[in-house]
Amino acid sequence: MPKVNILSQFVHLAMHVTEGEVSEAFQMAVLKKLPILYFVQDNEWDISAHASEIRTMNAAEYAKGFKGLETRSIDGTDFFQSYNTIKEVLDIIRTERRPFLIHAKVPLLGHHTSGVRREWYRHDLEEAKKKDPLPKFIQQLEEAGFTSDELDAIKKETRTLVEDDFAKAKAADDPLPEDLFKHDYAPTTVTEEKGVRQPAGKEPTVMVDCALFAVKELLQKHPECLFYGQDVGARLGGVFREAATLAKTFGDDRVFNTPIQEAFIIGSTVGMSAVGCKPIVEVQFADYIWPGLNQLFTEVSRSCYLSNGKWPVSCVIRVPIGAYGSGGPYHSSSVETVVLNIRGVKVAYPSTGADLKGLMKAAYYDPNPVVIFEHKGLYWSKIKGTEDARTIEPDEDYIIPFGKARIVQQAEALQDENTLTVITYGMGVYWAKAAAQEFKGRIEIIDLRTLNPLDETTIFESVRKHHRCLVLTEEPLKNSFAEALSGRIQQQCFTALDAPVVAMGSENMPAIPLNSTLEFTMIPNAQKVSEQMNYLLNY
Repeated sequence: MPKVNILSQFVHLAMHVTEGEVSEAFQMAVLKKLPILYFVQDNEWDISAHASEIRTMNAAEYAKGFKGLETRSIDGTDFFQSYNTIKEVLDIIRTERRPFLIHAKVPLLGHHTSGVRREWYRHDLEEAKKKDPLPKFIQQLEEAGFTSDELDAIKKETRTLVEDDFAKAKAADDPLPEDLFKHDYAPTTVTEEKGVRQPAGKEPTVMVDCALFAVKELLQKHPECLFYGQDVGARLGGVFREAATLAKTFGDDRVFNTPIQEAFIIGSTVGMSAVGCKPIVEVQFADYIWPGLNQLFTEVSRSCYLSNGKWPVSCVIRVPIGAYGSGGPYHSSSVETVVLNIRGVKVAYPSTGADLKGLMKAAYYDPNPVVIFEHKGLYWSKIKGTEDARTIEPDEDYIIPFGKARIVQQAEALQDENTLTVITYGMGVYWAKAAAQEFKGRIEIIDLRTLNPLDETTIFESVRKHHRCLVLTEEPLKNSFAEALSGRIQQQCFTALDAPVVAMGSENMPAIPLNSTLEFTMIPNAQKVSEQMNYLLNY
């Protein structure tokens, strides 16, 4: 991996080390010999739970189980021991480029939170007071030759500095109400379509290869670009061959496998981005994204907003998605609604190879985190009716801005026949195209391409033109993005509607069945879509 500055992870309470994501971080740190210092301040308390109730070992003892993660245990109340140990460890990390953990034993002197009084649950308050590091430090300074007058002068200067800064903070203006709406996203430079979408003299390319070529071009052009995830390394190149040849071309330091640990895959993009790398990572199936949602929600999506725009997390998260070939309950789910409810993340869901390549480039150059859903059933166009997912591969400079829908086909506004617009994405595009053949010239199809940001202008213009609307998704329908969008359309286009907006999706079952008959029954298809079209056109 490219050499980067030392990263530090401060675990606020030792109890956090018991979380599984810490294990994932330790595992990758030793596997890749990352120059990271894990600094753990252990006061033996959660809020009211004591260490004796919730763990059998401290952080240093736990870390010793990770081969290659060296540890130091120190008295965190001893300034000189702390300073010398940290200096020693940082020197080793800088020289030998490997991870370390320092475990500092400290007392908890104050309240954990203002709402939970320490007297309610603490039995060690008097003992903790005896371990206060400040009196110990003053005593050490006196033993080193500092006089009382010198120490009093330092105390006075420090107090004055803190009081002055506190006064400035209190006197500072409060944010304005409109400040609430700043920094949800960092501004992107990608605002218009550029490059050549259909270069002359080229044969159509399957969707999965368009993605492969996009990532390859980015790795060639940008040395800070990394690509990693489960099984994407040299041996396989991804379970869908979406990374074939990349590791062999660019080396294991830039294209590499990770363990099965989605929290690390997604969460590591924060640190990578912070030191100037640009990670493209892969969650192998949408069904596997759940362990990574904590990192996506609490860290990746909020960094820009909570730092007032200073630290957006710039990353691309690829997620193969959708039902295809009897993949069953653990390889077929649609999860876009859950991800769309995480504010601060942009979401793409292309339905053709050209769009996938153009959006991949836009995602890379976007300073914000981007999730790209890629339907497995469109990768090779093996499903009847999805042949148009195979396109001419755009040139290297081709890029599509987020928030621009594609009009797949237009309908004529006929005087004597009703027309209809279908708002969809992913596999829904091909169900709609197949169904529309029964209603020649009467069906307009809008491919959203990106779900956040959303091209509301194109959506509303089409609905107002045709007065009838079907919103089509592969997700189970109830409480889905499609239902929310249909409500928004109904609200914005109410006076133009001649029929209710209809949302259509999969049956509302907990999982996609493995059996092909039941899978077919659960998800939409062209015949089901045709029936809904007929209903709306004749409403």
